[in-house]
Amino acid sequence: MSKTDQAAQQARALLQSQCNGVLSTLSIDMSGYPFGSITPFCLDGDGRPIILISTIAQHTCNIKADNKVSLISYDPFTDDSQASGRTTYLADAVLNDSDVVAERYYRFYPNSRGFHKSHDFNFYTLDCVRVRYIGGFGEIYWVEKADFLKANPFHFEEETGMVDHMNDDHQDAINHYCDLFDIAYDTENLPKLVGIDSEGFHLRVNSRLHRIRFDSPISDTMEARQALVELARRPL
Repeated sequence: MSKTDQAAQQARALLQSQCNGVLSTLSIDMSGYPFGSITPFCLDGDGRPIILISTIAQHTCNIKADNKVSLISYDPFTDDSQASGRTTYLADAVLNDSDVVAERYYRFYPNSRGFHKSHDFNFYTLDCVRVRYIGGFGEIYWVEKADFLKANPFHFEEETGMVDHMNDDHQDAINHYCDLFDIAYDTENLPKLVGIDSEGFHLRVNSRLHRIRFDSPISDTMEARQALVELARRPL
């Protein structure tokens, strides 16, 4: 794997591992200045971030005037933020009223269901332009859109079927995944699978999201099953 390919993989993994990022827009009140805000997100079927934002929010007003944005993701729990990875995702924010986008987002953030109808929130897709990845001191790369984006091999119905099957029939396996990766959970509010793609899956544990990566990429439902079973059988 070339250094560029490795940087793209690491940048993508970092974005996938986080559920909040710093969204920067171009201020309409302070012309020429960037305006940053913390924004939850998840990825759509093409690997692009989805955000749900209020019509009256300052960042939404900024986007309506100029839709150029950036989203920064990093590990907030690292001991040295300057020596760890961070991804700056440069994009155009595009209004998206797709039901598929909405339903995938609600799996990740169930408390947000209906916001865009009852509280005047709307979904936006952040359409990638270019990515800047810093892996640590001296590890600095520009990553192109074609190298960064990786589409989910499962269409929405396939993914939903796997998610529902695991949550309905294999709670013990999901609990075991948490035990394997030292993710604490409450037995009265059990962890749930919320999304799966070629490189890993997400669990919602209480109100937090956790990313677990596969040892190697998968490409179809059979390989997904094999990967999930292997993890379920892996000893602690």
